[in-house]
Amino acid sequence: MRYVLRRLVLFVITLWVALTINFFIPRLMPGNPAEAMMARFRGRVNPAALKALEAAFGINTQKPLLQQYIEYLGNTFTGNFGSSLTFFPQPVSQVLATALPWTIGLVGVTTVVAFLVGTLIGLVAGWRRGGVLDSVLPPVFVITGALPFFWVGLLLVLLFSVTMNVLPNAGAYDVTLAPDFSADFIGSVLSHAILPAVTILIISVGGWILTMRNNVVTILADDYIRMARAKGLSNRRIMYGYAARNAVLPNLAGFAMSLGFVVSGAILVEYTFNYPGVGYMLLQAVNNQDYPLMQAMFVMITITVLVAILICDFLTVMLDPRARTEG
Repeated sequence: MRYVLRRLVLFVITLWVALTINFFIPRLMPGNPAEAMMARFRGRVNPAALKALEAAFGINTQKPLLQQYIEYLGNTFTGNFGSSLTFFPQPVSQVLATALPWTIGLVGVTTVVAFLVGTLIGLVAGWRRGGVLDSVLPPVFVITGALPFFWVGLLLVLLFSVTMNVLPNAGAYDVTLAPDFSADFIGSVLSHAILPAVTILIISVGGWILTMRNNVVTILADDYIRMARAKGLSNRRIMYGYAARNAVLPNLAGFAMSLGFVVSGAILVEYTFNYPGVGYMLLQAVNNQDYPLMQAMFVMITITVLVAILICDFLTVMLDPRARTEG
């Protein structure tokens, strides 16, 4: 219980520090979103409209900084991030709501699949060290893990979209279809997600395989594995009940981090395939100096990462009795 309380207190402090940094960074930068919008028109807009834009964006430089900070915290916890500069006058929360499901469906599912597949293959490769699987896969995935996302994506587009013409290469679905739960629309969404999902899988699965393989090889030399063999336990029980359970613990922290960063999207992948996810939207926000949207994304990414790490800590306590031992 004391461990859980410590983790919760650390979570609250880290979240407060991140939100405070998120508050001060845009205010330390020159200009504001309204001035950025005015700059787009290169002075062709009446400067008197600047005050109206500042009011629309919720900018009030006349208020004391402390009052602005308190209002910012209140707006953050209520989900009121103001209006987006890129998609003005849409609220930031509404803009994120349109992009987040696409990123979670693509990057989130692919990340979980990559972790499960990589962990299982790494477990078998480490258990059968020196075998065919252990000799072939690690060198292959060392190479694939170092490849750029956009390069792999462009190769897949060239092969399956340009040469074979069997899969679409851009967008999230066929724009001629109305978004609904019909079989045609769902099939279109799945077909458009295949190439970006395979791209992410090729790049990310190798890291999980290599990490799990090395963890298993290290654990097989421990005394409790020898004791389990001496007790006559089956290889299957030793592999899953002893080796896998302990080897996967270091991977949980990395998996939690990867789940947290799912909400930021695989920016290069979404940009390569013109996929309307959060990563593609973040790139648009940076290019357009959309401070409210960038702030909201930073808060969302921070909270997701912290929550994922907190859940990972709790799972570690459940799986490893040593984490529950004081001192």
